Amino acid sequence: MARADVLFGIGEAAQGDILGRVVGVIDVLRASTSIAVALANGARAVIPCEESEEAITRAKTFAKKEVILAGERRMHPIPGFDLGNSPGEFTREVVDGKTVVLTTTNGTAAIASTQGARDVVVASYVNYSAVLAMLRSALRGGNGVTLLCSGREKHFSLEDAACAGRYVRGLARDLPGVEFNDAARASAVVERRYADNIALLFTDSEHGRALEEAGYGGDLVTCAAVDSCPVVPIYHDRQITKLGPEREW
Repeated sequence: MARADVLFGIGEAAQGDILGRVVGVIDVLRASTSIAVALANGARAVIPCEESEEAITRAKTFAKKEVILAGERRMHPIPGFDLGNSPGEFTREVVDGKTVVLTTTNGTAAIASTQGARDVVVASYVNYSAVLAMLRSALRGGNGVTLLCSGREKHFSLEDAACAGRYVRGLARDLPGVEFNDAARASAVVERRYADNIALLFTDSEHGRALEEAGYGGDLVTCAAVDSCPVVPIYHDRQITKLGPEREW
């Protein structure tokens, strides 16, 4: 029987939750969204780094005209970097044809925690249907799925749980025989509370309010735009690239 589980933070992940499974990493506000936007706008790849020093070192391995150094700490851009973590910054004019080296407070650490996974996909609202199709195909092929919420500073976050719940409900609708863990069922309850009122979800979430107060209210609008960036970002060999026709699910 195919199984899909949700983890509400990287601290909850045991080896069996990741090893050999298809893992969807969710950091709605904002890393998952920024990665999807960058790839949709023509970035060659996104290289996630846990630390800013690592990001600087990786960026130096590229010619300056080929790389964008991006990242944030506690919501704000890192001094000296080209971009922060606002998805609206990753326009086609800025990222087309370039490699983005990215470090964030929560999302890139969650991506780095997926060693041993069969496949890793970056999931959000903006690429919901595209990623759902991949996860559905994985389950139909007999692969276990884990939806890993990055959370906020390794703690539960409402927005990531609700986004995971949308994926859970989509999988349950399409594949009625799938088994879910308790966290997956709880995330579906959260999602039903908000449904398509994602603006209210962000208003209710601690991190959403913090971003609004810090002047990033425009980011919330971008992050709530369901299916605006229909790409499937795959993490492999320490970089994230867009799934293409050479590897269909």
